[in-house]
Amino acid sequence: MTYINGNTKNVKGKHLSRDERIIIQTLINEGYSNRQIAAKLGRAPQTVNNEIKRGACTQKSQQIQNNKTYTYYKCVYSPDLAQDRYFENRIKSGRRPLPITDNPFVEWADDLMIHQEMSPASVIMLAKKAKLFPESFIPCIKTLYNWIDRKLIKTRNINLLMKLKLKNKKPAGFTRINKKVLGQSIELRPHAVDTRTTFGHWEIDTVVGQKSGEDQVLLTMVERKSRYELILKIDGKQSCHVVNALRHLIKETGDV
Repeated sequence: MTYINGNTKNVKGKHLSRDERIIIQTLINEGYSNRQIAAKLGRAPQTVNNEIKRGACTQKSQQIQNNKTYTYYKCVYSPDLAQDRYFENRIKSGRRPLPITDNPFVEWADDLMIHQEMSPASVIMLAKKAKLFPESFIPCIKTLYNWIDRKLIKTRNINLLMKLKLKNKKPAGFTRINKKVLGQSIELRPHAVDTRTTFGHWEIDTVVGQKSGEDQVLLTMVERKSRYELILKIDGKQSCHVVNALRHLIKETGDV
């Protein structure tokens, strides 16, 4: 029986150590399942599954009987192989940053974007299509925009005409100062409306179904004091349909 009798304490997100790989090999030889090994190590079962696949290798053995040689192959887990493959993957992991200095693509792209007003996407597609530079010298579109935003190259955002036309995302809490006012603000309504002491103040709203643009809409009107409610079916949520419904209602009921 192995000396591992309880769960080991591991920091979440921490990679497996060489000692843990040796423990995995020992538990496999003792017949533990992958899930049982994960419970012993305090790891996720998928982590153990991936680790065993990473360290899997084929072991060859031979046996001679009656002057005949029999060859057997067995898939086993090797902690040394798993450790070596882990280090190889760590070296290869992560995309290496493309050099900006001494990169002929950068100077060529700056000339096209500044003097010929080409967009970063057009510059990259032209470079790839004409195969002017090795693939390792050509960044992706997002990376090139990042270089421009961080002022790592000569091109500035003012040189990108299309980017200046794009609407930037408004930050949270943004309030437009010169917003167009369509009618009187609801904040300026009389105080009697809020207290619901006076009859004759209505709240109007529209209710849309599937929002397909073609469905009919319900126009709801609620009198604030009595809570009396009127519901009309109109052809759309546009202002013209709302106005037509109100005019028809006034014509039918008259001035009250």
